[in-house]
Amino acid sequence: MGFFEKIKQGLSRTASSIGSVFTASELDDNFYDELEERLILADLGVETTQKAVDGLREKVRAQKLKSAEEARKALREVLCEMLQVGSSALKLDTKPSVILVIGVNGVGKTTTIGKIANQLRMQGKKVLLCAGDTFRAAAADQLEIWAGRAHVDIIRQHEGADPAAVVYDAICAAKARGSDVILCDTAGRLHNKANLMNELGKISRILSRELPEASREVLLVLDGTTGQNGLIQAKQFQEIAGVTGIVLTKLDGTAKGGVVIAVADTLQIPVKFIGVGEQMDDLMAFDARTFVEALV
Repeated sequence: MGFFEKIKQGLSRTASSIGSVFTASELDDNFYDELEERLILADLGVETTQKAVDGLREKVRAQKLKSAEEARKALREVLCEMLQVGSSALKLDTKPSVILVIGVNGVGKTTTIGKIANQLRMQGKKVLLCAGDTFRAAAADQLEIWAGRAHVDIIRQHEGADPAAVVYDAICAAKARGSDVILCDTAGRLHNKANLMNELGKISRILSRELPEASREVLLVLDGTTGQNGLIQAKQFQEIAGVTGIVLTKLDGTAKGGVVIAVADTLQIPVKFIGVGEQMDDLMAFDARTFVEALV
């Protein structure tokens, strides 16, 4: 199954809900009210929905559109524009480059790291995993399993070790082994926001000190089923860690998907990957047009 088919399958419920609006015979207030309601239910949130509908009204007026099908195409254009907030490609220009993967527990960070590692290895890159989540029991064990599946190296320490120390070890190992990319797991939850900020701050300082010139991606993993909570999480992590890209996971039929547009537009952070299942190749580079066509 190709990317479009998997995305379409994952967004089928939302697509049919939004799609039913475009059977309207005319583009009147009822049409816009109904569309607004469906977009909010699809997890775009009130503000993002308002912006999208206002953009659509403007296009309909400027282009003198009459039919619902024309309006559907125009809405796709509006949503695509809202998703154009930066490159969806990973910026890995240095050797080594660093990818820091962050997010709350349970969103699929470890799985995502394994899948990205596999993709990068298949592109010919030498990848080193860093088990920086030392707080959650068995986090490093899980990551080690994925390292085996992806056929890449891993640096880990004992449970409860200082995450920044593990990152330091990984940097030394990457330099010694000639690794192209260091992929770092991080803790998803500490006792409070201040603790989380401190830990990520320490890791960031180690990276800046030891690899000052390195390309660095900070990928926030969001569970597609959490809806508007995903936007709240994104805002908090953006404050703490300076997110450079979003990975949306669990887009497998239960997720509504609209939160992607809300996060990208509200925080101006590009979506880099979408997870559509549990298999190794079920993480796909994000393509805005493909996503929007599956959604609308």
